[in-house]
Amino acid sequence: MSTAATVRTELRELYVTESSRTQQEFVSCGSGLKATASRTELVERILLRLWSELISPVQSKSLALVALGGFGRQALFPHSDVDILFLHAEHATEDMLRDPIRAFCQELWDLRMKLGATTRTLSECEQFDPQNVEFTISLLDSRFLAGDHELFSRLHDQILPRFFSREANYIIQQLAEVTHSRHAKYGNTVFHLEPNVKEAPGGLRDFNVASWFSLLAAMDKQRTWPAPETLLPESSRRSFRLAQAFLSSVRAFLHYRQGRDDNMLAWESQDEAAARSIGVEETGEGGAAAWMRGYFRHARAVHYECLRLLESVPAARSSLYRHFQSFRSRFSNADFSVVDGAVFLQQPSAVRNPDLLFRIFSFAAHHGLKLPLATASRIEQILPALAESPPSGPQSWRYLEAILIEPQAAEALRSMHSLGLLTLLLPELKLIDSLVVRDFYHRFTVDEHSFLAIECLHRAGQSNSEWDQRYGRLLQELERPELLYLALLLHDVGKGMPGGNHVVGSLDVAQECMERLCLPAEDRETVAFLIATHLEISSVLRRDIYDPTTLQLFAEKMGTPERLKMLCLLTYADIKAVNPEALTPWKAENVWQVYIAAANCMSRSADQRLHPTAAKDEAITRIETLARRAGKETEPFLEGLPKRYLRTYRPEETVRHLEMAEALDEAPVQLHLERGRHWFELTLVTRDRPFLFSNVAGAMAAWGMNIVKADAFSNGGGVVVDTFFFTDRFRTLELNVGEWDRFQASIVDVLNGEADLERMLRDRMRSEPKNFAKVKVETQIEFDNECSTHSTLVQVIAQDRLGLLHRICSRFSHQHCNIEIALIDTEGQMAIDVFYLTADGAKLSPAKQEELRADLFEELEAG
Repeated sequence: MSTAATVRTELRELYVTESSRTQQEFVSCGSGLKATASRTELVERILLRLWSELISPVQSKSLALVALGGFGRQALFPHSDVDILFLHAEHATEDMLRDPIRAFCQELWDLRMKLGATTRTLSECEQFDPQNVEFTISLLDSRFLAGDHELFSRLHDQILPRFFSREANYIIQQLAEVTHSRHAKYGNTVFHLEPNVKEAPGGLRDFNVASWFSLLAAMDKQRTWPAPETLLPESSRRSFRLAQAFLSSVRAFLHYRQGRDDNMLAWESQDEAAARSIGVEETGEGGAAAWMRGYFRHARAVHYECLRLLESVPAARSSLYRHFQSFRSRFSNADFSVVDGAVFLQQPSAVRNPDLLFRIFSFAAHHGLKLPLATASRIEQILPALAESPPSGPQSWRYLEAILIEPQAAEALRSMHSLGLLTLLLPELKLIDSLVVRDFYHRFTVDEHSFLAIECLHRAGQSNSEWDQRYGRLLQELERPELLYLALLLHDVGKGMPGGNHVVGSLDVAQECMERLCLPAEDRETVAFLIATHLEISSVLRRDIYDPTTLQLFAEKMGTPERLKMLCLLTYADIKAVNPEALTPWKAENVWQVYIAAANCMSRSADQRLHPTAAKDEAITRIETLARRAGKETEPFLEGLPKRYLRTYRPEETVRHLEMAEALDEAPVQLHLERGRHWFELTLVTRDRPFLFSNVAGAMAAWGMNIVKADAFSNGGGVVVDTFFFTDRFRTLELNVGEWDRFQASIVDVLNGEADLERMLRDRMRSEPKNFAKVKVETQIEFDNECSTHSTLVQVIAQDRLGLLHRICSRFSHQHCNIEIALIDTEGQMAIDVFYLTADGAKLSPAKQEELRADLFEELEAG
């Protein structure tokens, strides 16, 4: 027998050499299944050698070594845990072999394997432990390695089938609850910018869960281990296995790339995986975006199969829930039966009737029902025949229209899309199937974004948010909401076409689609208008929405109140479906303000500047009433402020600004800080001076604050009212109320020249994590002298980074430009900032614009 030291050296060399060879093979072929099988075989060789050296000489009977989990499935990833079970016949051998087993495990730990070792007797394996369901589930993948084979056979062939048949219902419910919780952690969607290929919906964990569900259900019926090839429906078996191969390759790639059990498919990893064609046979065009499209298709197939099996689980629910499900069963009719929230065909063969087939989905969308596995399988069986003779254009629109108007339309559309039915009605959607927009702003694939936008509209009326409810009420006013939903389905199909302008592509495809559907000419015009202008309100939001000229031009473009309502709702849903943070409250408010102002704009105009002595409206009257009570004079303060000022602030806020202005003789910088629901709000009242706006922005950046919106106003006497809305990235103010005074004092010191702003910014830069830009944003600077009667608009698009607003505004000050209005916006890693500027009280001359453009480019490109 070899000495322990010799064995240890041999095994270490074997483990290192063979692991390196497996990695090189993966680099060559890219197969995750081969890599996991190779590592499984290698680990198994090492365990068997140690068993022969340490266990066999001591005990050959009444003890078996069993592989569990991924090791049992022969799918051991490069840095995954190695789970094993020491199976004893009885406690006597457990006590006797404690030291050899400890030595066995120590040798594996010395090889730096992540070992998960469990010890159980045969009788303990038959006892169900509700506190350790994970171990119970791992037994589903148990596999004999060494020792007493007869003992393992008793466990595998006799005890486990009996055990799982007896406890199947409880195990399935526990597994379902754990899976639902895991899905909820990831937002119940496969669509993530940087998905976890193991734990996220549609990942390898979902693959395993679906396999376990199928296995448990089969064992419950057959009372024995079923043949593996019979577990999944034949229709989904091939796509399921292809998804497993792809996801396995991706996970193996991540393990090798990171050198640890890291399953996060980060931005940089996506680029490298696409470049190396991980999981695909041929190098495709389109780079990481096209590769991620493949990822989402596979993930969607796995997630859909997992959800179908989850829905078949009769979860333990409250009596109220059971009463509700019993109530919904009353929806059953001659065509459909409703059981536990799922819709079944009364006559399964009737699914061959297209009218009945598509009515399943409108019925489910109306009542909020799910399609169970049995119904989906019936539909999958008739798909080939339906594809050979699809519905005509008018029929397709009739089926689709009936679904779109129902409250749960989005979920029905997702089911149809997963089954391949939706693209039979609208082949145009193939252009955006699982299409990824890699801009670090759009969270979802293009097709899911469209479904989510429709879902946002249907749910608006039931939301707890005041803003959502307002849009929900507006939706109820539409005469033809189905046209709005159709526009949402098609508004982004152009993103699946070559070319830079997706609106043009979407419009061309939509025109052909509507012609095929035989929509009336008037309906086509409405849908085409919505698609052609679906970015219009977003563009207006980057202008002064209180400027009469801007609103008049926008209102004229809308044409009719009905189209204005539809575009407002489309914009609301389109922005909200981008990502959970995209539709901020102030953006929702501004979209609504654009709608209201445009609706009232047909024959009304407003002065550019306030002249309180010339005309008094309701707001000024209210301000004067409040000011008189406080013994204040309003006219000197209001004189010369933009009309927009009164529409931005409430009368109570205006009076506070007036009081702050009157206190400037005592303290030349007046600040008011308050916390809103979503952000902090800092109001500054002071006398105008060079670099004022940029210095405040810089001081806030030095504190780690993120400015999301800013308003800048000045009156005829040179008093400035600037308001900054910002988020506290490091929760400095949120967690330390005492820091509020220090924060405001710091800004005052900067404005008074008593603090070194550049040093503060350098200190902040050094403390910031070194995060490289995931998306490269090209700097763009545009000027517009026509959109305002008194200012020049400049739009700056640049890479978002610390201190960007400070740097931009400092260039304005260097060029002696005054900021009249500042509109700050960020989409992912792209900053889109719009400023209304004047120089010496007038618009910027062409020469001044070019000088400022060059100055900005030099400043921003240098950064």
